[in-house]
Amino acid sequence: MIYVTGDTHGDYKIFSQKKFKNIKDGDTLIICGDFGFIWNGDSKEKKVLDKLAKKKYNICFVDGTHENFTLLNKYPVVSFAGGMAHKIRDNIFHLMRGQIFEIEGERIFAMGGGESPDIDIREGNANWSNDEIPNRDEMREGANNLEKYKFTVDYIITHEPAQKIKNFLKLKDNEPLLVSGLNAYFQELSSSCDYTRWFFGSLHEDKFVSSSQVAVFRNLVNLRTGEVIG
Repeated sequence: MIYVTGDTHGDYKIFSQKKFKNIKDGDTLIICGDFGFIWNGDSKEKKVLDKLAKKKYNICFVDGTHENFTLLNKYPVVSFAGGMAHKIRDNIFHLMRGQIFEIEGERIFAMGGGESPDIDIREGNANWSNDEIPNRDEMREGANNLEKYKFTVDYIITHEPAQKIKNFLKLKDNEPLLVSGLNAYFQELSSSCDYTRWFFGSLHEDKFVSSSQVAVFRNLVNLRTGEVIG
């Protein structure tokens, strides 16, 4: 089985929740950005990663905006499930941008990255990285990889949503809009691609926007059925 959840932000207690006990040996958990367990590289953090490495299922994540990209990029790049990934531990993989993975027979397009809503504060604290925003080459590679499959995948996993989805969710809550070139890129992909369901995590909201667009945060969702677990 494949499950999807939202930002974990380096909080190990999330994995101790009852609903996560539904994830069995050999299953896969995909996190929609802001994994957060690779932040300062200290011994405490490494011990937590080692604890996660004892899980009997794979933990995969796309990058979000609250990541230490300098540390993340030091991990070895390996071929994983047909795409390229950073190998963090034997069962923990960072799904690199624009890659297509074949997991349990499902074709999954992954594209992390975004633009921090708190960029002004984070720049001032020197903990912001320009690497959080996908560059033109990464977005072009994503489009090229999709073209190889005639723009047909089973699922899409991102941190940010497409532009129209972000506009809708922000406007209904009277929140200020911060729409980036990445959101526009995703909007083009949403129009060009055939897919069953698209999961994203940046808005910190659990909502089935439509049958094909799913915002995840604290929910644990069955990728195939859309069932919320627990």
